[in-house]
Amino acid sequence: MGNAKNSKFLGLLALTAVMLAAAGCAEPPESATEQGIEQGMETGTETSTEAVVYWPTEGWQTSTPEQQGIDSEKLAETLDYIREEDVNIHSLLLIRNGYVVTDAYFYPFSEGSIHDTASVTKSFTSALTGIAISEGYISGVEQPVLGFFPDRTVENVDAKKEAMTLEDLLTMRSGFECANDEATLSQMRESPDWVQFVLDLPMAEKPGTRFVYCSCNSHLLSGIIRETTGMSEQDYANGSLFEPLGISNVSWPSDPQGNNHGWGDLRLTPYDMAKMGYLYLNGGFWEGKQVVPAEWVSESTQKHVSLEEGDGYGYQWWTSGSVPGIYEAVGRGGQRITIWPEKNIILVTTGGGFEPDELAPFLLASLQSDQALPENSEAYGQLQEKIAAASTPPDPEPVPALPETAEKISGKTYVVEPNPYGIEAISLSFEGQEEALLNLSLEEGPQILLVGLDNVYRLSPGGQFGPLALKGFWKTDNEFVFYYNEVSNINNFQVSMTFEADQVTVRVEELTGTGSSATFGGRLEESSSEQDSTEPHNTGI
Repeated sequence: MGNAKNSKFLGLLALTAVMLAAAGCAEPPESATEQGIEQGMETGTETSTEAVVYWPTEGWQTSTPEQQGIDSEKLAETLDYIREEDVNIHSLLLIRNGYVVTDAYFYPFSEGSIHDTASVTKSFTSALTGIAISEGYISGVEQPVLGFFPDRTVENVDAKKEAMTLEDLLTMRSGFECANDEATLSQMRESPDWVQFVLDLPMAEKPGTRFVYCSCNSHLLSGIIRETTGMSEQDYANGSLFEPLGISNVSWPSDPQGNNHGWGDLRLTPYDMAKMGYLYLNGGFWEGKQVVPAEWVSESTQKHVSLEEGDGYGYQWWTSGSVPGIYEAVGRGGQRITIWPEKNIILVTTGGGFEPDELAPFLLASLQSDQALPENSEAYGQLQEKIAAASTPPDPEPVPALPETAEKISGKTYVVEPNPYGIEAISLSFEGQEEALLNLSLEEGPQILLVGLDNVYRLSPGGQFGPLALKGFWKTDNEFVFYYNEVSNINNFQVSMTFEADQVTVRVEELTGTGSSATFGGRLEESSSEQDSTEPHNTGI
């Protein structure tokens, strides 16, 4: 989904840049270069030589943080903060000089699972656009947008729309009337033909004049890739991008016409997200092949649009004003690929609604030197213990005595009013102190899910790309609140149910930035009886 960039994380990185410069550290750690392969790569108009130890096509290699100039003790403090503050992060992957130094997964997300990258997808769409240009499918960024769709009849055509170019889409300066990204995106998704919807949008201003973050621009890029290559964006990516990098575990939904979502919803493992970072860190070169043109990597990660606090926007990449050279792929909910070429660092995070700037002070403090540090086996051992603990459920908390309302409504079904989430009926059963059973009747079928009452998520199978995780508590004597966490899909819903006599008021709020919320009522089903307690199953709200 759409995302507005938070620049605090990049700004805090500037502190580390100053700190390392003052330390006078210039040489890379010996461990990162002692087996290095000198590989010349073209980067723009200049040729540079980078020390590439290995290519992680088949998997990443690891090292201790100290070997890469990073302090294990400070990294462990990051893990402490995440658990103490209940930060809704799903994974944290830190790579320096090509080596994984921290690879943590946070319950209920698990290693090996794919994760919705949200608007990080836009940076992949940018890469594929550059590849299509290099292969001659597209003439260049100055090519007019309407020229890609000669067989379509487009509405609201005027001189402004005729002047719109591919570069205007890439830099979010299309000129389309797209004042509210989520609202316009929702309208597009409700239309029968999404590409046609975008082409038909009225023009608000001359293209190239003003930055307006509009995910519809990125979906139109997906349509252009299909029009020019004859393949869907994923099919084109499979051969030109994913296969060379060794990426095979991919899910990427499409619109009704088969165009993959160019703006979001690409699902990858954190390791494969990091491969994209490593590809760009190495100028688009990968294991003997120039996968993305070096000129495109350079051009697309430059500031084409100036934003607040000196930050900028390139070709579907965000750039830093505080530390020249840093750039990011950014998605809502905490999805990030951060690349710092000067320090040879890649940072990948996934989450269910958190801001990475929360972790920046700890991560910055851990980055001590451009040279190897003395090994600290005790601190490294503690770090590994905390990484292992992060993937396990937290200790349960004491559960207060259930209110009388819990017994009164237990097992009874409430039929609810029409709502955006397709919920038709809902029932809660309280048969024990630590867990409840949630029975949802949805348009696509029933769901029966466990709910932890001790502040520990209970996992139930049936999520689209992984388990569903639920926990809840009685906020008052007649209000029950539960969290419905889709985990790999990012979406995390807070659902409040307030019971009065034979009625219920349901309030649903999405917590990761979509702005989705709704309140609707329900009434006790006359023939309500205790629901069948079959095993949890099915898909998300």
